[in-house]
Amino acid sequence: MNWSHFIYFAVCAVVLWVAGAYAAWRDKTRTAYVTTIIGLVVFFAFIVGLWISFERPPLRTMGETRLWYSFFLPLVGILIYGRWHYKWILSFSTLLAFVFVCINVIKPEIHSKTLMPALQSPWFAPHVIVYMFAYALLGAATVMAGYLLIDERFLLRQASQRAERKMKDEKNSKVRSDEMAITDNLVNVGLAFMTFGMLFGALWAKEAWGHYWAWDPKETWAAITWFGYLAYIHYRRLPQSRLHVALWMLIVCFILLQMCWWGINYLPSAQGSSVHTYNMN
Repeated sequence: MNWSHFIYFAVCAVVLWVAGAYAAWRDKTRTAYVTTIIGLVVFFAFIVGLWISFERPPLRTMGETRLWYSFFLPLVGILIYGRWHYKWILSFSTLLAFVFVCINVIKPEIHSKTLMPALQSPWFAPHVIVYMFAYALLGAATVMAGYLLIDERFLLRQASQRAERKMKDEKNSKVRSDEMAITDNLVNVGLAFMTFGMLFGALWAKEAWGHYWAWDPKETWAAITWFGYLAYIHYRRLPQSRLHVALWMLIVCFILLQMCWWGINYLPSAQGSSVHTYNMN
């Protein structure tokens, strides 16, 4: 197995995920489950094959981490669909996964068997995999936030035009409350996995560099992102918290997450000084 085989597995997986998303819209729940899960199996088969071929976990480069993110997005989508039966979540998760697949096709970056000593720690793989799963959960929460922001503006316009919609607006408010509960759950679970990822990362850093935390640029942005989501959780517990403020907080937090994931590689402060910019080599 090598990177040239990626396009075949990716096309097959994406077609199956699209079929699953279409089946969800058509209320064909069983078909949605089966096709999406088969697509996940196909995509994961490539990851396993690459792992065996490289003789190491495919987690070194940005292209390799995008593989995991592309895999976890439909996985989170089918989990949300199975729990709350939102038809559109599979479409959005598939679309996002397709974007990352396309990036990997266009810009695969360097994939080789070489793995520097610092990445040979047994804590490295769980650190990155757990983080990627957390990113997928928080990405789904961001999609929910975007949907609710658009829905909120639409409902406000409708309410200003028709006063007689009061009863329907109250019903819609209940729906939005349920959707915010789902969003909160995604953030809570996502932050929990991010916390485990940080702990695994600290154990990895101790073994690789002799210290748990050194305020490296990557570590600093990881802390900023973690505190951002923690602030959201605390804000949501305030009795006077406002919906649109909370939703915009999630958007900002996801931007911080992108800086932590790949944006750090382009910051001048990280060039030549961060031990986490190895994936740019």
